[in-house]
Amino acid sequence: MKILVCVKQVPDTTEIRIDPETNTLIRSGVPSIVNPFDKNALEAALQLKDQYGAEVTVLSMGPAQAADALRECYAMGADHMVLVSDRAFGGADTLATSYTLAAAIRSLGEFDIIFCGKQAIDGDTAQVGPELAEHLGIAQVTYVAGIERKEDYLILKKEQEDCYEKIQVRMPVLLTAVKSLNEPRYPNVMKKMKANRMEVLTLTAKDLPELIPEKLGLKGSPTKVKKTFVPSVRKAGVMILGGDASGKVSELLDKLTEAKITL
Repeated sequence: MKILVCVKQVPDTTEIRIDPETNTLIRSGVPSIVNPFDKNALEAALQLKDQYGAEVTVLSMGPAQAADALRECYAMGADHMVLVSDRAFGGADTLATSYTLAAAIRSLGEFDIIFCGKQAIDGDTAQVGPELAEHLGIAQVTYVAGIERKEDYLILKKEQEDCYEKIQVRMPVLLTAVKSLNEPRYPNVMKKMKANRMEVLTLTAKDLPELIPEKLGLKGSPTKVKKTFVPSVRKAGVMILGGDASGKVSELLDKLTEAKITL
């Protein structure tokens, strides 16, 4: 069984900066992490590998520093690392990103299962996974909270707003993982040391001749950002504990008075 996991290196949400001219995230020099939902996707792939035997490839699109995210995934148990990186891909929205990733995946061969996190915490669109499945022409199931393999098909537990849906699907299939699917394992120290010495296979636009330049990066992104801003940091709330109700009300009124808040 061959499994591919799409992962994204995202900026630490406590230190987000935005380019005022392009309305895109400034990633250079900003602390980055592996997108948390992508770790759930990787853990699901590794559990299938542990149970049934599989070859797990991790794929990411981004600048050269995104190789660090791939190395962390390798240390968790992945077998192969592939980075899709080229200045021509910069500023891509979800459509241009999924288009580019689909070309990269086709160049790597066929996969039985493709995993993505349900969404990336820097965009929260939840669009790349489904769009990728459409580009590849394979089945897709989103918000997967449980996986069971039966011969050449999977039985999936799909998270809905107020219930779970049970779905049977044949492979190949693309799945997007939610947080409740599993608890990601920690990286192995020895594999992390090995990963740091390894070269990550990097695919550029020249390596993917099927790509049409007009569909890449900002040029190929129909999404137009009207406005961006960094939300202001709010102070933590104050809890009033202990005492009876009248005492709590009195203390609350005192705090409101101190803050010059009138009722």
